[in-house]
Amino acid sequence: MELSNEVKEKELLGHPLGLYVLFFVEMWERFSYYGMRAILTLFLAAPVLVGDPQSGYGWSNAETLSFYGTYTMFVYLTSIPGGWIADKFMGQKKAVMLGGILLCIGHGILAVDAQWAFFTGLIFIVIGVGFLKPNISTMVGGLYKKGDDRRDKGFYIFYIGINLGAFLGALLVGAVAAKYGWHYGFGLAGIGMALGQVVYMFGTKYLNGVGEFLGKADSPNKELMKKPLTKVEKDRMLVMFLSFLIIIVFWGAFEQAGGLMSLYTEQKTDRILSFSLPFVGNEIPAAVFQSINAFFIIVLGTAVGGFWYKWGRKGKESSSLFKMAIGVIIMAFGFFFMSKASTEVVMNGDTIVEKSAMIWLVLAYLFHTIGELCASPVALSFITKLAPLKYASFMMGAYFAATGLGNKLAGLIGGLSEGAGEFQVFTGIGLFCTIFGVLIILILKPLKRLTHGAEDIKDTKHEEAEGFELAEN
Repeated sequence: MELSNEVKEKELLGHPLGLYVLFFVEMWERFSYYGMRAILTLFLAAPVLVGDPQSGYGWSNAETLSFYGTYTMFVYLTSIPGGWIADKFMGQKKAVMLGGILLCIGHGILAVDAQWAFFTGLIFIVIGVGFLKPNISTMVGGLYKKGDDRRDKGFYIFYIGINLGAFLGALLVGAVAAKYGWHYGFGLAGIGMALGQVVYMFGTKYLNGVGEFLGKADSPNKELMKKPLTKVEKDRMLVMFLSFLIIIVFWGAFEQAGGLMSLYTEQKTDRILSFSLPFVGNEIPAAVFQSINAFFIIVLGTAVGGFWYKWGRKGKESSSLFKMAIGVIIMAFGFFFMSKASTEVVMNGDTIVEKSAMIWLVLAYLFHTIGELCASPVALSFITKLAPLKYASFMMGAYFAATGLGNKLAGLIGGLSEGAGEFQVFTGIGLFCTIFGVLIILILKPLKRLTHGAEDIKDTKHEEAEGFELAEN
């Protein structure tokens, strides 16, 4: 399926204009999601204070982390039905629109200070993300022709949009919640989602030919959609499912940021400054630390993407699977800084006498960010390169489902800290991920053979793009 001439001719900085529409939609959607996520565990664990805007639910750390893992798991697991429905019934474009509407409703309800509203809002958010997340990522891939070497760079640009939203969301929502109360923070997250929906409604004119339903009667791809998978496509499906194991391990470790590391920041990190900041004074709210990762991505995103681009052009190993394995190893080293932080904490029974320095958190987030930049945007691009036409959104949904399982794993691992201790948990994660990444590199060759050259670069950057020609048929 070919993109329209309008999309082909309108470019900005060497990329289709539609990329920047999706960039801003995802930026505001991630503003709402990560803003809400930055205060979610803190809200659940905060003590019950009747009539106080800072009142939480008073849950234990174990209960909070278990709920956080389950919630984030379902956020991403719904990407499978969301992708399947898009492939079979409506296309990616309409699915993203529906997901955005559901997210606006969910965040709006979440701003109401009532227990029924809290859980109802989360349900709408779970379903909304399931429709929006896999399909908007698939649409990014649909902007580029098979073999176009701009695709990976396009995903890096898109990924910066994700993290610009995450940075602003965690920073602003965290500060507002700390100053005015939890539900004002949830409300601000909802405003961000509404802005994203407005951008999408007015920007779809730059997405003609992208995200359309391919099964309708007049679609030139209708018969193609009915054909069984070839041997090449089956091999590519297999290697994609194998790559999901990397995704589960990566996010199972990385998502300690929203769970265990968030609670550790709140309870055991010295966040006092020698000077005052606007709105928050001289104590940095724990939720604001969630913006560090996104800040580093904004600063380092193009540099890491540029490094891998030049690295591959020199003929060196630069397959997506290799980058993902390297990302796991680099991310693992960030946990060793958290191990160091945990050795600085001095306890007297249940009382914390001395807390750890903020620098260890910053260094941990730095290494986590570099690892994420090596693994996550590359994984998104990898799926769009290998996914068969008829399963484009479904496979992207499966990728996000693997992310969800990683989130649940993160909650389970984080819950161990109450019994095993933070030092043991942080060190164990670092060692396991390092060994796992090395093992992937050792079996890289047979894994690459299953891709059948899907990542081979072709000189197609100025040719007309094919909307969803994601793999050879």
